[in-house]
Amino acid sequence: MRKMIVRHQDLEVYKKAFEAAMEVFELTKKIPKEELYSLTDQIRRSSRSICANLAEAWRKRRYEAAFASKVNDAEAEAAETQTWLEFAVRCKYLNAETGRRLFKTYDEVISMLVAMINASSSWALPSGQKGTRR
Repeated sequence: MRKMIVRHQDLEVYKKAFEAAMEVFELTKKIPKEELYSLTDQIRRSSRSICANLAEAWRKRRYEAAFASKVNDAEAEAAETQTWLEFAVRCKYLNAETGRRLFKTYDEVISMLVAMINASSSWALPSGQKGTRR
């Protein structure tokens, strides 16, 4: 029996993306201050934006196209986060093993998001439904 999904925080993809974003936050504390407004801010913003877009998507489930669009935005933010991870590794702000592990985590997030987009009709709410899903 599948657990009832009541809020966006119940989504496995949200949980995975949130934990990864928190790890990104901790790791970026070690990046030099001269990168504060470029690399550090960008990777923190994109990693957090995945979760924010999922929250918005969850509330737009009454409109399948709007839901799919917001999940697509989350997917794009996950790919952007992977790009910033590559920069962090190449600039030697992040060790290669940690970078590979996080990159793989974001690959998993992207796969989960793509599956949601591909099945967007099953996530959409019928007219008049309040907002729970199994």
